[in-house]
Amino acid sequence: MNLTSKDIKKLLCTQLNEWPLARSNFDALKGVQSKNFSFGNFSVRVQFNPARIQSSAAKVDAKSIQERKCFLCPQNLPSEQKGIPFGAGYQVLVNPYPVFPEHFTIPAYRHADQSILDRYGDMLDLAKSLEEYTIFYNGPKCGASAPDHVHFQAGIKAFLPVEKEIRYIAKEEIYKSDGLTVYAIKEYLRNSFLLEATNKDDAVFFFKKLCALPDWKEGDEEPMMNVLTWYEGNRYYSCIFPREKHRPACFFAEGDDNLLISPAAVDLGGVFIMPLEKDYRKITAKDIEAILKEICIGDKKMQAVINKIINL
Repeated sequence: MNLTSKDIKKLLCTQLNEWPLARSNFDALKGVQSKNFSFGNFSVRVQFNPARIQSSAAKVDAKSIQERKCFLCPQNLPSEQKGIPFGAGYQVLVNPYPVFPEHFTIPAYRHADQSILDRYGDMLDLAKSLEEYTIFYNGPKCGASAPDHVHFQAGIKAFLPVEKEIRYIAKEEIYKSDGLTVYAIKEYLRNSFLLEATNKDDAVFFFKKLCALPDWKEGDEEPMMNVLTWYEGNRYYSCIFPREKHRPACFFAEGDDNLLISPAAVDLGGVFIMPLEKDYRKITAKDIEAILKEICIGDKKMQAVINKIINL
């Protein structure tokens, strides 16, 4: 079947009626506290969301993963959790620990390591089918709480500031084909790339080339990155955030210097998720700037990648 936004909205409604855990956590979203920090022509929203402690503090080392059951494998899902198939290999599930007012996880049926290299085209297909949602991917070392099981997530549009800000923040065109334009974004506290495509195949071809650049991947099977994708006005938009680190120094710090934050695609999209109230109260604009600059690739590496793209 051709999955639509209407289908998964219906799934959410059904699950909230039948699954107490999901209903409780979605209801709690209505009372979450948030505050905005302005950085000139863009902003970052900080959300205090206690239910996300499970994800923010997730143990993702090899030993911890090996010792737990995979919570995205079909046989390990809670009995109340129901899904809708997508394509040949995925199912859409309601995320019981939401950030978005409408939040879904989209795992593959088959247990395989988190990787986007051969699945970016699937991500574009999801964005086009679920046009009311932004699709996002967290790399295995970049915020995925299940790095052992490939999955995407979907959140209702207009929640992330980046969706609107990307239209007017400073961008440098660095690559163009008939069906694709690529921009570098260097004045957004997080060095990143924007792919704007009218042709899916052009976007997939470029994405694979981008991932293969040695200046970025440095020996890893895939570069560290978070990806946000949506479909609007017959165009695919993908924001790609190259990463330098999984977690900032403040995550491991002790005492007053500690901030429990493990940035992933949502944070890079402009919504910082703080599961502890003490951190929500004390975080500052200076902290946000330092965290983003620490975990994203620096200017030197960014320029090296840009130079290679220009010469593709």
